[in-house]
Amino acid sequence: MKINKILNNNAVVVKEGTEEKIVMGAGIAFQKRKNDVINQHKIEKIFVMSEENEKFQELLRSLPEEVIDIAEEIISYAEGYLQVPLSNHIHIGLTDHLSFAINRTKSGYPIKNKLLNEIKTLYAKEFHVGEWAIRYVKEQIGLTMPEDEAGHIALHIHTAKLDSSNMQSAIKHTSMITELLELLEERIGYPLQRNSISHQRMVTHLHFALNRFEMNEPFHDIDPDMLDLIKSKHEEAYRYAQAMGEYVEQEYNVSFPLSEVGYIALHIQRIIDRT
Repeated sequence: MKINKILNNNAVVVKEGTEEKIVMGAGIAFQKRKNDVINQHKIEKIFVMSEENEKFQELLRSLPEEVIDIAEEIISYAEGYLQVPLSNHIHIGLTDHLSFAINRTKSGYPIKNKLLNEIKTLYAKEFHVGEWAIRYVKEQIGLTMPEDEAGHIALHIHTAKLDSSNMQSAIKHTSMITELLELLEERIGYPLQRNSISHQRMVTHLHFALNRFEMNEPFHDIDPDMLDLIKSKHEEAYRYAQAMGEYVEQEYNVSFPLSEVGYIALHIQRIIDRT
C-alpha cells in the first residue's frame, strides 16, 4: 500500500485501482513522501468516504491534529461503549463540530443547549459518551467545556448509529418535546422537576408517540370507558393533554388520536401528584 497524498502526520490517501482510501494511524506519514510504502503496523483506520471523500480530506489537512485525534478517540470510545458501528459520516460531522466548539470555548463564547434535559433522558448512553468526551478534552488540552456540549456530542453520536434517525429528525423530535413540556409548564404554572421519574417517563412517552406518527405506526388503543374516566377524574390533566395535542397539530401537522391524549393525560397527572 503506497502513499498517494499526505494529509497530515497521521493521515494519508492511498489509491487501490480507481478507489481512493484514507488511511489513519499515529505517525503514519512521519518522514514519508508520495509513493512511499505504508508501515502496515501503524494502520489504525481505513475509510472509503465516497462522495464525502474530499470534505474529509480537507478537514484532515486544515484542522489541528490534536483536534482530529481527540475526535477519533471519542468515536472509538463511543463504538466500544455502545457496542454498535457508527457511520463514516461521524468522522466528518463530529470532527468539524468539535473544532468549532473548542474554538468557541477558547474565545469565551458560551455553549448552550436548550434540549439538554431531554437529550439526557432520550439518549442516556450517548450522553454518557458526551460526558466522557468533555472529560477527555480537559485531559488532552486543558480546556473545560460545559455539560451542554456533552449534549451536542450525544446527538452526533446518536445520529451516527446505523439504525438511528438522522440529525435533523432527532433535533426536530427533541425540540418538539421541549416545546410541549414548556407549554405544560406554562399551563400548570410551575417548572417541572426535570430529573424526576415522572418527567423522564413523559419525555420517553412523547418520543415514542412522535416516532409512531412519523413511521405511520398504529397508536395503542384505550378502552372508551377508561378514557371517559380519565376525562372526568383527571379533568385538568386531560385539558393540558388536549392543549399539547392541539399544539403539535397546529405547529407540526402531527395528529394524536384521543387514546394518545388520554395516555398523555395520565403522565401529566403523575407529574401533578408528585409535585
